Amino acid sequence: MRHHLILRVVSKLLIPFILLYALYVQFHGDFGPGGGFQAGVIFAAAFVLYALIFGVQAARRAFPDSWLAILIPLGVLIYAGTGIASLLLGGTFLDYDVLASTPTGGQHLGILVVEFGVGVTVTAVMIAIFFAYAGRTHEIQDDDW
Repeated sequence: MRHHLILRVVSKLLIPFILLYALYVQFHGDFGPGGGFQAGVIFAAAFVLYALIFGVQAARRAFPDSWLAILIPLGVLIYAGTGIASLLLGGTFLDYDVLASTPTGGQHLGILVVEFGVGVTVTAVMIAIFFAYAGRTHEIQDDDW
């Protein structure tokens, strides 16, 4: 889609707002609807849009496979690490009350960290699934339209 100037320009305008909305959903998750899973899917949708417009190879350069190999287990480690930290601080697994000086502060901190871990893993897994399926077919060329 190299010659579709309108799609390229509009996607370049939209992708930052999609990423910003994903961050809003990520960090607003403990106050209302949203959280790590939803934010991860929205974040990955921005990369899928980028790949559809600019090509899978360009998307792979923007988000290399080596990052996926790091980010997928990193989110799980953040999630599990929060649970282990609460165990080491005298609580039960994922007992957020012990993570800060007040139970309310601990709840906010624990939910924020766990949702961040979920968001990281969901983003990386969604992009990995897209790359796996997108890599199975040839790229869409201008002649295919």
